[in-house]
Amino acid sequence: QVQLVESGGGLVQAGGSLRLSCAASGRTFSSYGMGWFRQAPGKEREVVAAINWSGGRTHYADSVKGRFTSSRDNAKNTVYLQMNSVKPEDTAVYYCAATRHEISYYPSNYDYWGQGTQVTVSS
Repeated sequence: QVQLVESGGGLVQAGGSLRLSCAASGRTFSSYGMGWFRQAPGKEREVVAAINWSGGRTHYADSVKGRFTSSRDNAKNTVYLQMNSVKPEDTAVYYCAATRHEISYYPSNYDYWGQGTQVTVSS
């Protein structure tokens, strides 16, 4: 069982930066691939970034490539999403999730989810 708690969301102006954190419980954090997803009102949940067990492989949605960076610190049981040059269309609830796959882009492959943190980007 893995419990995930996101933090770092809030209100930011377009062009600004925000760093989300996701703290995981349990001693097996390093055996899980991690993902960041977001869901805006009226839209489906979509992958933002995925990172493998060691942090050596990452995947980003085209819409955030070059602006967002995911990293992890297995010693701290934490995964991060650094969001730079944010845009109003980045406004959504952001979720972190854990998968037993090394890395995955599909929400259905994720076993554990956090409660989400709201990110609002003003224009």
